[in-house]
Amino acid sequence: MSRPRPAHPARTFLSHQIFKDLELGAVCDTSKMRIRLSLCTSVVLVAGFLVPRAEAQFGAARVVPAEDYHVELGAVFWTPSPEVLVSVGSLGVIGSEIDFVNDFGIEKKTFTEFRATLKPGRKHKIRFQYVPISYDGATILQRDIVFAGRVFSLNIPASAALDWKLWRFGYEWDFISRERGYVGLIGEVKYNDVKAEIGALGTVSIGEQRAPIPALGITGRGYIGRFVSITGEFTGFKLPESFNQEFVVEFWDFDLYGTVNIGRHVGVQGGYRSIDASYLVDQDIGQLNLKGLYLGGVVRF
Repeated sequence: MSRPRPAHPARTFLSHQIFKDLELGAVCDTSKMRIRLSLCTSVVLVAGFLVPRAEAQFGAARVVPAEDYHVELGAVFWTPSPEVLVSVGSLGVIGSEIDFVNDFGIEKKTFTEFRATLKPGRKHKIRFQYVPISYDGATILQRDIVFAGRVFSLNIPASAALDWKLWRFGYEWDFISRERGYVGLIGEVKYNDVKAEIGALGTVSIGEQRAPIPALGITGRGYIGRFVSITGEFTGFKLPESFNQEFVVEFWDFDLYGTVNIGRHVGVQGGYRSIDASYLVDQDIGQLNLKGLYLGGVVRF
């Protein structure tokens, strides 16, 4: 008679600590996710409604000047509010749940996000984005913490750093494409490189995870006149724990922005982006949430 398989220690820790904390805000987070999805859906529906009307009024032969391009390059300056929870284990030793905001006092910073779009055809786009994210902080520890197998004791000075490099490689197919807007589907891979480190008394402990995450989503754009547009997109992916208890991942990405175009080749953008990511990989656990406004611009060729 086979014996029941014992619970994985990291799985037990996840259930009793981080997930317990997350359950307190589950209803709120679900509501926020629904709001973001509703906003994106609204943009898509408005785009789908306005586009055919514009086609009927102005004809289908052309697009607005800002959509007539083959290469679009952009950069935005994003200032999100961080929520960062990390636990790093080592050699069977479960790490503490470390809140980088409350435990180490990390604060808002502005990051530069780079974007590029290749448009080989009217309905087809190849997309690339890259944003390097980094935080650091220092404190006198108010409790004992365990990180990467090492114990950092109460009342010692310690520092922490988080580096998160996020790449997006994707393809967009605009199944509706008209003069003043489009509605499309997105398939992409989000490649994440997350490194956290804590140092004290001249030594540093490091935990790092790299993971490509597939995602699917929807996007839409509608024009208010010929030079002002509103764009919304929502992509995400969830691999449930029922699939693999030692590898659990969830990633949601919401982006809503407006563009004021100065002729065909230049545009100024402002918007709001929200990233909600969580993972369990062996003994390492992370919850990385970034939400905030951005301002930037694009050039087109």
